[in-house]
Amino acid sequence: MKRIAVLGSTGSIGTNTLDVIASHPQQLELVGIAARSRIDRLEAQMTRYQPRCVAVLDHEKAEELTRRCSERIEVLRGIEGFIRLATHPDVDMVVIGTSGSEALIPLMRAIEARKQIALASKELLVMGGELIMQQVHQTQVPLIPVDSEHAALFQALQGISPTCVERLLITGSGGPLWSMEARELERVSRTQVLSHPKWQMGPKITVDSATLMNKGLEVIEARWLFDVPLDRIRVVIHPQALIHGIVELTDGTSLAQMSLCDMRLPIQFALSYPARWPNALPRVRWTELSALQFFEPDVDRFPCLRLALEAATMGGSAPAVLSAANETAVWAFLREELEFGDIPHIIRETMASHEPMAHPTLDEILQLDRWARQTAQELIRSARPGSRSPVPPLTTAAQAHGLTG
Repeated sequence: MKRIAVLGSTGSIGTNTLDVIASHPQQLELVGIAARSRIDRLEAQMTRYQPRCVAVLDHEKAEELTRRCSERIEVLRGIEGFIRLATHPDVDMVVIGTSGSEALIPLMRAIEARKQIALASKELLVMGGELIMQQVHQTQVPLIPVDSEHAALFQALQGISPTCVERLLITGSGGPLWSMEARELERVSRTQVLSHPKWQMGPKITVDSATLMNKGLEVIEARWLFDVPLDRIRVVIHPQALIHGIVELTDGTSLAQMSLCDMRLPIQFALSYPARWPNALPRVRWTELSALQFFEPDVDRFPCLRLALEAATMGGSAPAVLSAANETAVWAFLREELEFGDIPHIIRETMASHEPMAHPTLDEILQLDRWARQTAQELIRSARPGSRSPVPPLTTAAQAHGLTG
């Protein structure tokens, strides 16, 4: 029996994780759940899944949930509440399903406490990949990626010597706007952006899919997870979204992981690893497949990808600033405070204002995260819709490491 805590239980990853846990009652036990502020959903999950512990990041919402549930369960609060849940003595594995920077310290503390980690938040490795992986190697804690592309690469790499790996290919559907011309992308609506053709995800990651920022973040994530140089990681657009990752070997062999688009598959694999458990999820209908297509990403139409690749090459603190600026701009777009075409401009200007640090500490990363969010927010307030021009590169780095084709 593996005992699980879920940080970010009310989001897409969290709700799918709870479904997987409920589907395997003989192998998995839910110990605790945590969320930032959505206490109505959290209370419904408490009623349905009966966890022993619950944590709420927002102190006022935690107080409200305590008033509702004072006789049923103790409500932990704030970052300390997240840490207490992530390091709970009865927890064997922590699922990190929240994309917020507030999960970085609980993640580090969970690794220190030698908890197994199922990591769905690419932003945390983007922010602090060097520190996180140093801690993983020191403690020998298993860290299993849940992000579909990295789960695919992780599976394809099983039993493969690092010396045999030539290149990693990260695939992406291209998102809901892939077929649009550049002029059409400037002022697409929230509805268009949130209508992903393949995946059902939360709003932030769906916008990242539409800008292709998610592919850039995944390159940074893969660099740390698999200890592969950036020039051996490539992004490929695959509209059918059947192949989620490809490992090219030195002898010319390619190993691809293939499955239907259902996040419960990589979640279950992370929770069951190294075993594989049966389930009733839909299977690929091989005889009904007509074509598999692959394209180079277009960083002129989707400059967020280029900015992410440049941040990856700059290294140090640059990815943390990129991630914070992107998240701030994305939520401004979702609140209709910013046009879609302004997102990369906000990110670029925030990054241009930052002098990268080579090896930032945890405290420095968190300070930079706050600085980048504040800087991006100030730029958003002064943004002038309609004054956009093409987003110039920060450096020539994106071409230098061959990730743009």
